[in-house]
Amino acid sequence: MAAQETRTQRIGVIALSLAALLGGWWLGAWAMADESVLPSPLQVWAVMVAEARSGALGYHTAATLFRVAAAFGFSMLAGTAIGLVLGLYPRLNRWADPWVVVFLNLPALVVIVLAYLWLGLNEFAAIVAVSVNKTAMVIVTVREGVRARDRGVAEMAQVYRMGPWRRFAHVLLPQLAPYLSTAVRNGLAVIWKIVLVVEFLGRGSGVGFQIHLYFQLFETAHVLAYSLSFVAVMLLIEYLVLQTTEARVVRWRDAGRQMEA
Repeated sequence: MAAQETRTQRIGVIALSLAALLGGWWLGAWAMADESVLPSPLQVWAVMVAEARSGALGYHTAATLFRVAAAFGFSMLAGTAIGLVLGLYPRLNRWADPWVVVFLNLPALVVIVLAYLWLGLNEFAAIVAVSVNKTAMVIVTVREGVRARDRGVAEMAQVYRMGPWRRFAHVLLPQLAPYLSTAVRNGLAVIWKIVLVVEFLGRGSGVGFQIHLYFQLFETAHVLAYSLSFVAVMLLIEYLVLQTTEARVVRWRDAGRQMEA
């Protein structure tokens, strides 16, 4: 009952917070009194409904989601694997650290332009450009998680002769859970923004492409409609998928600690 009340309260706070944001937007549009600069929420909603009925909104949102999912999956897999290796082997990390720093500080725009120049204006180049920008961030997050692990627990696992897979699943992975959660959340937040830039510069579909199109036509309502549509999708992923999964992982980790105690 208490858990249900907490969840209900959390949903209420989120709804009130978004309502306050919407109210501020409405007030700003009323004060501006110029829909070409800042249209009201109702005007943007009307555009969203019209674009959804035409099928354009669904098509371009799906294209962007595909690119986000592909780039996110690749960067998480590659970044986690490399971060684990660098965290477990300090000598290798000393050699690889300058590479990580270079890729971590490469401007996203430079990577996108170079990917298009080297690989062409195609889907593969777009996904590679986004993945390169994010992989270094995942490497750093996971590497720091491995460094911060409780070595005493690892030594105890060796004493009890646990196999490599069991040590990874029951000793290392639970300790990395908060770091992986951070990498996932930050990854999605960064990747979808970079994907929009990639689409803005060189794709013929996606939310970024539509924003570029309506930017050229000075259609502020359409720019806001496509932007907010994808923001809404990412909010749903955050609250329905990421936070739910994170809560389950925390319960699993806490259960494991209780068993150890």
